[in-house]
Amino acid sequence: MKKVELLAPAGDFEKLKIAIEYGADAVYAGVSHFSLRCHSGKEFDYETFKEAVDYAHKKGVKVYATVNSFPFENQLPIVESHIKTLKEIGVDAMIVSTLGVIKKAKEIAPDIDLHLSTQANALNSWDYEAYRDLGIKRIIAARETTLKDLIKIKEKVPDVEIEIFVHGAMCFAYSGRCLLSAVQFGRNPNKGSCANDCRYPYVLYAENPETGTMFKLEEYEDGTYIMNAKDLCLINHIPEILESGVVDSVKIEGRTKAPYYVAVVTKAYRDAIDEWYEKRSCDCKKYYKEILTTKNRGLTDAYLVKRPYERNDTQNLKTSLTYGNYQVSGIVNEDGLTFMCKYKTYPGDELEILLPKNVTISECENEIGKIYQKDGKWYLKLYKIVTANGKELEAVHSGNLNPIKLPFKLPYLTFLRKKVDFSPNGV
Repeated sequence: MKKVELLAPAGDFEKLKIAIEYGADAVYAGVSHFSLRCHSGKEFDYETFKEAVDYAHKKGVKVYATVNSFPFENQLPIVESHIKTLKEIGVDAMIVSTLGVIKKAKEIAPDIDLHLSTQANALNSWDYEAYRDLGIKRIIAARETTLKDLIKIKEKVPDVEIEIFVHGAMCFAYSGRCLLSAVQFGRNPNKGSCANDCRYPYVLYAENPETGTMFKLEEYEDGTYIMNAKDLCLINHIPEILESGVVDSVKIEGRTKAPYYVAVVTKAYRDAIDEWYEKRSCDCKKYYKEILTTKNRGLTDAYLVKRPYERNDTQNLKTSLTYGNYQVSGIVNEDGLTFMCKYKTYPGDELEILLPKNVTISECENEIGKIYQKDGKWYLKLYKIVTANGKELEAVHSGNLNPIKLPFKLPYLTFLRKKVDFSPNGV
């Protein structure tokens, strides 16, 4: 059985490196032009994107460039130039949404694979056949598609690869095609500049058109998060997905998410996938608990096993965001001997060590601190906090830009995290 690809987000160069170190087989990224995450795309220009692509290729990882927004007529010359540049950079595939961009990309870069964006909303075998005939190699399934439908589609169109989202933010709109923030703020989601209006609290009113009477429908004091979709999480369905044999790539959403999110979620799915291929079973609950350490809007398995109309639990009506139960305290620098503080840290704090994939460390201790194992996890305890230039501090906070010494060398991009309680009144 061909092993499924794990595809992770790369919102900037650091996140690309993190995705690779924590187990991604491929990453998707882009410059701001014609990407549906244009704000994350600003982290790359053509020069740094080329550097990132070369870095990934040296690591044996593929890079898929996002060209999946919907261009207007006056933008077509820029799109053409953009495709030519991506060809020169040497991306492995382009993610596209529109028929015109597909046609032009095939003309300009016939040797680069084309992946159809979920925005194109391919839902059935007729769609898959039509896009295959236009030169599409892979289709990123509409998020409304069930696994049962994907099995039927693969039987009828076996020569098209299928990619599905398994984790990340879910859009309020059908297949992500929303105009809400364009109406309210002039920021067009279909051009990559969504303002996340669906995450705001709204107050609902009812009007009697005959009398003009208006009254408020109250559920919560601060309004109702009626459009706030929970985040997708299919970690518990990894066995079903892999057993089906029809999915070629599983994709994590999150180019605008924090580096910690990229590390934790990528590693959780990497470990779950590897465990299933090794044992034909998977302790999914263990990986689900790890995912809960990240910020989220509540988690749902969405529509993989049920149709949208068969469920009413895909929205978080109470809060816009739920904090994870860990705070990132630091991330290890490239020298491996220091870390950058991301959260207030004091001598004596017990910091859990989140390691990249396939690395090992040993227990050790010196005057700065110790690294030790407890209950199957690795921890760091600093006896004192010393900057790289030798200054000792009583504590260090996220605003401090001085590298902090580690007692012993740790792998680059290792995360240090601290268990916290974000719940009201500690309950």
